[in-house]
Amino acid sequence: MSAAQNLGYSAIQVVHNFGAVATVAGSLIASKLRDNAARHRLARLVLVGWLTQVASGATFGMVSYYYYHQFPDISGIAIDALAIKMVCATLGVALLTLYLWQGAHWSERGKNKTWASTSALAIIAISAAAFLRWFA
Repeated sequence: MSAAQNLGYSAIQVVHNFGAVATVAGSLIASKLRDNAARHRLARLVLVGWLTQVASGATFGMVSYYYYHQFPDISGIAIDALAIKMVCATLGVALLTLYLWQGAHWSERGKNKTWASTSALAIIAISAAAFLRWFA
């Protein structure tokens, strides 16, 4: 693996890690707050975190394709972990988009369930990342 390729993967990993921090920490903090304005701001941060995860995850594959002219060769547990991450990201983006669009009209219970759900999705996704990394 060339230094340029390692640098590319490392830069992407940094961005990916910041996206993971935003999804996990933002969701957990928002789940403890009751201030709707603060939750709304955190919802934007967490949504950006999820979108960062999606974009940087796809970029990992593009770097591999650029250098090897094929996508990474993964199988078994790594495929399952990638699928789990993709489902979590899709649900996270959808849920937070809906929250930002309609959440002001939701009951406190509905808002709390949203933040519990986004926290769970973020924790599951970051846990699946470990399996993806070590089984790839």
